Amino acid sequence: MENDKIRVLPDGVANQIAAGEVVGRPASVVKELMENSVDAGSRTITVNYKDGGRSLIQVVDDGCGMSETDARLAFERHATSKIRRAEDLYQLASFGFRGEALPSVASVAEVELRTRTADREIGTQVVIHGGRFVSQEPVQTAVGTQFLVKNLFYNTPARRRFLKEANVEGRHIRSEFLRVALCNPEVAFSLYDNDVLIATLPASNLRQRIVSAIGGKDIAKNLLEVGADTSIVRIEGFVGRPSAAKKTNREQYLFVNGRYFSSPYFRKAILQAYEKLIAPDTQPSYFLYLTIDPQRIDVNVHPQKTEIKFDDEQAVWQIFNAAVRESLGRLGVVPMMDFEMDSSIDIPVFREDAAFRIPDLGINPDFNPFREEKTAAPHVSRASDNRAPKHWENLYPVREDDATEPGFPEQRFKEYDSAELEFIDGSDSGTVQQTLELDAERPFSGVLPFGKRYCVARLREGLAVVDLRRAFERVLFERYRGLLGNNASVTQQLLFPEQVALTREEQALIAESGGEIEAMGFDFRTERDGVSVFGIPADLPDAQIAGTLRELLAELRETGACTDEKRHERMAAILARRGALSLGEAADADAAGRLLGELFACGSFNYTPDGASVLIYITDEEIAGRFNA
Repeated sequence: MENDKIRVLPDGVANQIAAGEVVGRPASVVKELMENSVDAGSRTITVNYKDGGRSLIQVVDDGCGMSETDARLAFERHATSKIRRAEDLYQLASFGFRGEALPSVASVAEVELRTRTADREIGTQVVIHGGRFVSQEPVQTAVGTQFLVKNLFYNTPARRRFLKEANVEGRHIRSEFLRVALCNPEVAFSLYDNDVLIATLPASNLRQRIVSAIGGKDIAKNLLEVGADTSIVRIEGFVGRPSAAKKTNREQYLFVNGRYFSSPYFRKAILQAYEKLIAPDTQPSYFLYLTIDPQRIDVNVHPQKTEIKFDDEQAVWQIFNAAVRESLGRLGVVPMMDFEMDSSIDIPVFREDAAFRIPDLGINPDFNPFREEKTAAPHVSRASDNRAPKHWENLYPVREDDATEPGFPEQRFKEYDSAELEFIDGSDSGTVQQTLELDAERPFSGVLPFGKRYCVARLREGLAVVDLRRAFERVLFERYRGLLGNNASVTQQLLFPEQVALTREEQALIAESGGEIEAMGFDFRTERDGVSVFGIPADLPDAQIAGTLRELLAELRETGACTDEKRHERMAAILARRGALSLGEAADADAAGRLLGELFACGSFNYTPDGASVLIYITDEEIAGRFNA
C-alpha cells in the first residue's frame, strides 16, 4: 500500500482550505458574523476592528443567543440551524446555511465567543485557537452574542502577507458593513475603527437608511423611487437622477430577498434604461431590492454567496429595465407610452366567399441598373415637376438615418480598471509634431477665431483647426504636472468658504489621503458631513470645486498603489479637464494666439491627457487636391 497516492486530509488542513473559500480577507469575517447576527433576530449590531481587521474584529449583537451545547457545536463543520435537509436549500430565508463560516474563521484565527439566551442568567464562553478547542466555561454576559476574532491568519503567514495596508482593508470592511446595513434598515448598526465611532445607523425606513448610510446632502434629493410588482418578482428601491451620475460610482447595490448580490447582466439592464440620458463615461446610482420565490433562485453557487442564478433570468431583466425606465419617465426625461389608450386592431373575420384586392405594385419601367451615367437624375413625381425648390436644403435632402443620433455601442458597458489606462502624450502623432520641432520660434501665423471655441491658423505648410478648450486643457495639464512633480502647487484663496458634502466613504478616504489633496493646492477643513474649502488650485473654476474634489478622491481610491509619477499625471489630468471649463466660449485673435503659443511650447500638444484630438492639420497638398489643382 506504499504506492497509494490518495490520502484523506486531516481536519485541520481541510478546515484551512475551506477557510480560503469563505475567509479571503478581514472583510469576509465581518460579513459572515454580521449576517449571523441578522439571522439571530438582532435589533442592534456593533462592529469594531483594529489594524484593518488583522489584530481584532469584534461583532456584538442583541439577538437570541446560543445555549452551551449550540455554542460548542457552532464551530463544527456543516453544523447549522438554518437547514435540515437538501430540499431546504430551495426555500432559504436566511443569510447563512452551510455551517462553514465559523469553523473556517476559527481555523485561521484566535476566536472567542460569548453568548447567552434570554431564559438563562449565565452565559457561556468558548475559546478556539487555529481550529483547536481550548476551553468552554460559564461567563457573565448580556443577552445575545459577542465574537472576538484576534490575529487573523496568524497560523498561515503566507496569506497574512498578502493582506493590503490597514486603510485598504478598512475600506473593504466598510463596504461589507454597508451592504449588510442597506438591506436591513430595521436594524440599528454601529461601526468603530480602533474604538473610534465612524458610522452609526439608527433603525429607520429604506430611504432614510440609504441617505444615512451613503451620507452627503445631495443624495436625498437625487433619489427616484422604483416600484414594480409582477407574478415573477417584486422590485422596489431607488435610482439616482441622470444629472447626479458620476465618473466612478460605487453607489450601485442589488439585493434579492434581503441578500446582496452582483450581476453584470442585470446591471446592464439598468444602464440601458439610462441610455442617452447620461454621458458615456458616467455611472448612475441605484439601490434596488428584489423579492422573489426562493425556489426560483439558487444561492448555493459560490462560497461568498454573491452570485445567484435565476430561473427566469430574461424576464427579470426586462422587468428591471422597464421598472427603471418607468421611474425615469415620471421625471420627464424618458418618453412614456400610454397603455390606457385603446390600441386594438380591427382584424376582419375570414370568409370563404369574400373577395380580397391584391395591393398594387409600383414599377418604374425606365429603371436600368446597368445604365452607365455619371449622375443619375432623381425620379420626380408628376405632381412636383413644376415645383422649384425654395431652399438649398431641398437640393440636398438629409437621410433619416443621418439625422438620428446613433445609439451607444454595446462596448460602452464594459468596465476598465483605471490602472490599465495610459495617457497619450502625442509624441508620435503625425507630421505636425515632427515639423514643428524644426522651427520652434513662431510656427504659426494668421490666427482667426471662428465659432464658439475654435480657431484656424497658418501652420508651416498647411492649416491647423484648433479646439481652444482642449488646447487649454493640454496647457493646464503640463502646468499642473510640473507643479505636482516639484511639490510647488499654487493655491488661490476663496472669498467665502465652499461647503462640499461627501459620502461616508469619501470622508474616510479624505481622512487617509488628505495630504495628497492639499499638495494639489486645496486648502480645506474636515467637517461632520464633508469639508469646508478655503482655497483651490490656480485656474480651477469655483463652480468645479465639488466635482473636482469628488473625482480626485475616486481616482485616489482606484490608483492607491500607483507610483507617485503616475498618480501625479492622473491628478493633473483631472485638474486640467476641470480647469479648462473656465475658458470662455469665444476668444479674440490675440487671446487665441497667446494660447497657441503656450500649446506649441508643450513637449507634446496633439492630444489632451485623455486622448482627445486638440487640432486637425490639413496640408497644402490636401487643400490643392480638394480643388483638383
